[in-house]
Amino acid sequence: MKHIFTNRQNAGLLLASRISQIPKVDLRNAVILAIPSGGVPVASEISKRLGIPFDILIVRKIGHPFHPEYGIGAVTEDGISWMDPEAVGLSKITPEQIENVFEHEKNEITRRLNLYRQGRPGTPLKNKTVILVDDGLATGVTARVAIDYARKNGASKIILAIPICSGHTARRLRDEIDDVICLSEPTYFQSVGDFYQDFIQLSDEEVLELLPHKPEKDSHLQR
Repeated sequence: MKHIFTNRQNAGLLLASRISQIPKVDLRNAVILAIPSGGVPVASEISKRLGIPFDILIVRKIGHPFHPEYGIGAVTEDGISWMDPEAVGLSKITPEQIENVFEHEKNEITRRLNLYRQGRPGTPLKNKTVILVDDGLATGVTARVAIDYARKNGASKIILAIPICSGHTARRLRDEIDDVICLSEPTYFQSVGDFYQDFIQLSDEEVLELLPHKPEKDSHLQR
């Protein structure tokens, strides 16, 4: 398969060009919410190119207990969650198995909040155009709860900006929000990483270096 993007920074630059062309959207009243970790370098490039402030929104995919890469749901930092009833029903997963995955991901959310935010509140979204950014979407479960979070916190307009997305997922999400900006929407889709030349997992240190609100220099990175 031919790679579309060199890396996440390259994808962010290409997305910035598309976002700047959105009609009838006041980008001066916009805020970018990046989903860590992969969405952070994408959002950072968009923010620098367009001058839109960005922050993070901690969202964790609820992976299938036996196939963790396959998302059957997701949960946000304030506890908004969604489970795909069809995926759960077809998989014959027990409530106990799902709860175990939920607990693991909620613990990871707490760890990331402590590390990335260190008590700082999230950016206010009331009456803002919120641009949700990730490095790609397959099933779209993380985007779905991120959309619910933005809506719950008073966003006046919600735009999803992603470099690569399953065509089926993109079509479904367009029915739920104001706009979906996606550079490629292939029908055949297995993994987001297939479309990047460099898709190395980011470390906590790399994420922290890109955040607009950097933690104290002597803060201890939690593992």
